[in-house]
Amino acid sequence: MNSIPIIAIDGTSSSGKGTIAYKLAEYLGLNYLNSGALFRLAGHLAVVSGIDIHDHSDENMNKIVDLLLKENLDLEFIGKKVIHNGVDIWPILSSEDAGVVANTISFYPPLRDAINDFQRKRVSAPGLVDEGRDVGTTVFPNANVKIYLDASVEARAKRRLVDEQKRGSGKTYEILCAELAKRDEVDKAHKVGALKVADDALYIDTSDLTIEQVLEKCINHCKEKGIVKS
Repeated sequence: MNSIPIIAIDGTSSSGKGTIAYKLAEYLGLNYLNSGALFRLAGHLAVVSGIDIHDHSDENMNKIVDLLLKENLDLEFIGKKVIHNGVDIWPILSSEDAGVVANTISFYPPLRDAINDFQRKRVSAPGLVDEGRDVGTTVFPNANVKIYLDASVEARAKRRLVDEQKRGSGKTYEILCAELAKRDEVDKAHKVGALKVADDALYIDTSDLTIEQVLEKCINHCKEKGIVKS
């Protein structure tokens, strides 16, 4: 058991882990971290800088690692906001396209090592709620609490559609279903940092649950593990 509590929340894309993670952190009075935003930022910086994300040679991929390290990962997580150099860039990073870009480069070990190291350095009192794809299996395998959120592709596409309509992306429900199914396939097939359920994680299917119901299950599980509201 870690002296500073760590709660790891993993799960499929659009399963609600981001919303639940920051709401749980807020309820418990802990710090919040969105690990996926770090990979999305790396991809965003690469595209903006004209680096070919499809060139997976060490020489090219190391350019992305260097680019990210030069940023010193100057990030602040406030609710769903990701503040980078004083600007909230989450509206850019949260798109499905940004997720696809991040997924294209996230397998590269040096990049994962740099981002995993950043996450571990963010552990400080009173504790941390960290959400992503392999937080409970790779980044914090000894986390005090591990939770895995999932939902059907159909339920997740409906949730994603609301966000995409706000952005005016033009993506349809059918397109989003196909994208999410493909994303699941890729996430689970990665040789490094694959999406999977930790043996000691609480599995929650959020398909037919409200945010409040999922949050309640997570809070109760934390209480069972000895983590209570500060």
